[in-house]
Amino acid sequence: MGQQQQARRFSRQASRWSHPKAYALKIGTGYLCVDFEVVLGHLNLVMRTRRIKVTDASAVYHCISRIVGAEFLLEGEREKEVLRNQIWKVADFCGVEILTYCIMSNHVHLLIRVPPPSSLARIPNSELSRRVKRIYAPEKAAAFAEGLSSSEADERERFRSQLVTRMGDLSQFMKELKQRFSIWYNRNHGRLGTLWAERFKSVLIEDESMALSTVAAYIDLNPVRAGLVSDPADYRYCGYAEAMGGHSLARRGIASLFGHRGAWASNVSIYRIVLFGKGQSSPASGQGASVSPGKVAQVMSEGGKVSREEALRCRIRYFSDGAVLGSKEFVQKCLESTMPPANRQRARAGPRELKGSDWSGLNCLRGLRSQVFGSAPQ
Repeated sequence: MGQQQQARRFSRQASRWSHPKAYALKIGTGYLCVDFEVVLGHLNLVMRTRRIKVTDASAVYHCISRIVGAEFLLEGEREKEVLRNQIWKVADFCGVEILTYCIMSNHVHLLIRVPPPSSLARIPNSELSRRVKRIYAPEKAAAFAEGLSSSEADERERFRSQLVTRMGDLSQFMKELKQRFSIWYNRNHGRLGTLWAERFKSVLIEDESMALSTVAAYIDLNPVRAGLVSDPADYRYCGYAEAMGGHSLARRGIASLFGHRGAWASNVSIYRIVLFGKGQSSPASGQGASVSPGKVAQVMSEGGKVSREEALRCRIRYFSDGAVLGSKEFVQKCLESTMPPANRQRARAGPRELKGSDWSGLNCLRGLRSQVFGSAPQ
């Protein structure tokens, strides 16, 4: 059979497929039928893996969202300040707790505690009216308040449902925050189109002090890794700097990393040990990381170990791509609740201990085979 006849034959077969966009591709001396809709569907399935979320209890997540095209659209002080304000306002509206955060020029990190879904039913209408005022203009907030206090039960429930469905959920919080900032940014810069690249990343973090403080320090040290400051307290747009400046909610977030709400002086002393190492109150004393981040990353990539404070000055993908981070038991429990046994066996999924430093038994769910450590900021 000639090549032209082969092509026509495979094209006729392709037209009988369930998906219409099938083509005959020439490979060597033969032809291959390819349904590109099926191929793209599989690629999309791989790219958009299901987000791991807790639906029956409180949970903590490390979220990262990047600007489209890695552009430095958050480079200005005004842009960072507006986003900083919106983070606190939208968190109050959605009822989530900001443990810490960091706004960089082309991406933002957030460590968020989301309440259990069952808590939404207990929110009184008076509290909903207060939250509405945090993100809406007085006229619209007054309209919501009027609806929530209506004499008609159906009307009250309709307004309540509109608000509660946007609260107490990680995805709803990120959607609310990113949409509001995008609208402000585009309006003030004469810009059209999307501002944020793809969907945000999230890593489920075990709600215990070792995992929380390690990830929080990694987030607050972003400007140090980028070479902007030597102490994150000098970088205004991170949770630690706001806490050092006296912001009550930021201080509460740092305190909750260690499971208590005690005196700020004791909380900050503990946290600075995580940031700079035991006995080191500030990197200005010359007691910071003893080698360059590039050298540290090389040592870890080659299977060596460095101190935790040195490791935290490097880009570590465990904290952004590890899916779940915590003790071995916590990661195993999350795996069992999200993946059927057959899939776990086929994917050889299981807790994987973090390498490169003494992480005090921390594990992640997703095995990262390449470029786990790096010296570039993240």
